[in-house]
Amino acid sequence: MVKSSKNLTLLFYFLISFIYIEIIFRNFTIGDIWTFGLIYSFIFMSTIGIIFFIICSYFNGGVQKIIGVLLLTSIAFIYSSQLIYYKIFKTFYSLYSASNASQVLEFSKDIWSITQNNLILIFLLFIPSIMLIIFGNKIIPLKKVKWYYKTALVGCIIISHIIGIVTLFFSDKDQYSAYDLYFDSTSMNLSVSKLGLITTMRLDLQRQLTGWSPELKTDNIDIAEYSKYKASKNILKKEPTEQTKVEYNTMDIDFDGLISTESNKSIKEMHEYFNSIPPTPKNEYTGKFKGYNLIFITAESFSPYAVHEDLTPTLYKLVNEGYNFTNFYNPIWGVSTTDGEYVACTGLIPKDGVWSFLKSSDNHLPFVMGNQLKNLGYKTVAYHNHSYKYYDRHLSHPNMGYEYKGIGNGLKVKKTWPESDIEMMEKSIPEYIDNEPFHAYYMTVSGHMQYNFFGNYIALKNKKLVDHLPYSTEAKAYISTQIELDKSLEYLLDKLEEKGVADKTLIVLSSDHYPYGLNKETIDELAGHPVEENFEIYKSPLIIYAKGMEQVTIDKPSSSLDIIPTVSNLLGLEYDSRLLMGRDIFSDFDPLVIFQNKSYITNRGKYNSITKEFIPNKDEVIENEYINMFSYIVNSKFYYSAKILETDYYNKILDEYKKKIAQNSTGEE
Repeated sequence: MVKSSKNLTLLFYFLISFIYIEIIFRNFTIGDIWTFGLIYSFIFMSTIGIIFFIICSYFNGGVQKIIGVLLLTSIAFIYSSQLIYYKIFKTFYSLYSASNASQVLEFSKDIWSITQNNLILIFLLFIPSIMLIIFGNKIIPLKKVKWYYKTALVGCIIISHIIGIVTLFFSDKDQYSAYDLYFDSTSMNLSVSKLGLITTMRLDLQRQLTGWSPELKTDNIDIAEYSKYKASKNILKKEPTEQTKVEYNTMDIDFDGLISTESNKSIKEMHEYFNSIPPTPKNEYTGKFKGYNLIFITAESFSPYAVHEDLTPTLYKLVNEGYNFTNFYNPIWGVSTTDGEYVACTGLIPKDGVWSFLKSSDNHLPFVMGNQLKNLGYKTVAYHNHSYKYYDRHLSHPNMGYEYKGIGNGLKVKKTWPESDIEMMEKSIPEYIDNEPFHAYYMTVSGHMQYNFFGNYIALKNKKLVDHLPYSTEAKAYISTQIELDKSLEYLLDKLEEKGVADKTLIVLSSDHYPYGLNKETIDELAGHPVEENFEIYKSPLIIYAKGMEQVTIDKPSSSLDIIPTVSNLLGLEYDSRLLMGRDIFSDFDPLVIFQNKSYITNRGKYNSITKEFIPNKDEVIENEYINMFSYIVNSKFYYSAKILETDYYNKILDEYKKKIAQNSTGEE
């Protein structure tokens, strides 16, 4: 009996090591330790422990020790890399992102800085490997494990996995429960919390290999009742109050005909869905800036804390003298900057687990500004003042209709970290300003973390301008980086004025994400109060400005998903509002702001998908049917956004539209 237990000592050591590493990791990332998530993590990780032990059992003591150390070290490395990634991006990397790790290494200075700050935590994760090196001879049996032990252990692997699955089946099955995340949904952060890191990464690998896509869940809603309730409450659709003809932002797409002839079940389902979506009517803002030039900017880590009347006067001017959106949100998505760009540029929700912008580079994107305006004869250019290949923008941005330049393919700015937004404006503006009508898209980088004065060139460059502020060093460094953005916008306005086109150029600016490179304490410091983390932290300015325009304040909740339909309507462009996930902010539709974890904001309150709590606005009484209905609407938008990306749906449906236009033209001739 003693010999038997000694033969299994290494197995017990693996299991104890795994639970220890998971606890350390949870404590310093998501913070959820003593929850059912830890239990699920241990159940599923125990199968990995048994597999590791079986691998080691094929070797004698000395080699067995080496193999055991290597296996434990690989686990510690995975946890350490995810820890560092989380400290930088506030999420965990998918295997798809890991396959593009060479691009992340361009930020090696940031990675090394974060690594240095977390050396003690990394050391703690490697303790099991170190202990096995030191005390391995006492832990590892001297002889190979007998075959019947191995056979029994294979059975244990099966039993352990079955126990995990059965436990899930008897647990809560609501949205983002452990069951839902294991079988039906994707969310890296929530999955790590509910299932553990290793199980999350295993599921991610399975889904990448199988091309898995989540299904649209209707468990909590009766579709017939949903339709009846939606109609009775007039949700997301406002009927005209006057007996006048109403024009809608739609294209002449024969959905009924497409449905009747479509043999692919998935595509047919999409036709039916988009045919059921009420389009937004044209309104008093339709075509208000028709024929204007367009400057569209996604600003790195721009936030309310960047807007100061004295320090950033141009940002202050643009926010307060144009359309002032007081209730605009800029949710973070799974792949930080590139997903933020994707939402702002396409009006679609990114698909979890992939780089949606890169995936879209082979798709038809008719509603992005570049393609819409290029078709109208605009000169369309795009710029990024960092590596032109980063996030594979050299593939995604030309597909949006742009002549695209970054560092390495035509944009010649000084290579610093980060690079200067002003220099980008100085180099790029002469390339299009004399070619009206023009549309320029910018992805800035000056506002990038880390926020300090020893590794951030831009922060140091503007340091004297923030030295007097009563803030921490990190807070001052952040504002310093945003001063560079402000100066670049001042330069842009001056050049537009100089060329006499300022009053015919619309400027649109939003952020890619909130400044997650700041510590939460620093965000609270800049805000002047503790910032709520499920909704408020994503609140941000949206700039829509043109010289001489009438200032309007818009309190309606809105988000970055709404930018493309709103700007399309303002420019009087032809687009189909049913085929986008956002809505024209100026339409009379009820607002809907959607977050990555499927929380949402409506005109009646806020729903927290994690706590499953609806926080109503004052004097609002919320029915369960209302919550279920909007949860279904949100789920649908996630599902059909992913389907648009997966199927190149716009290409399929607008191909039919083009044929119809061609036939009509031929008939007229």
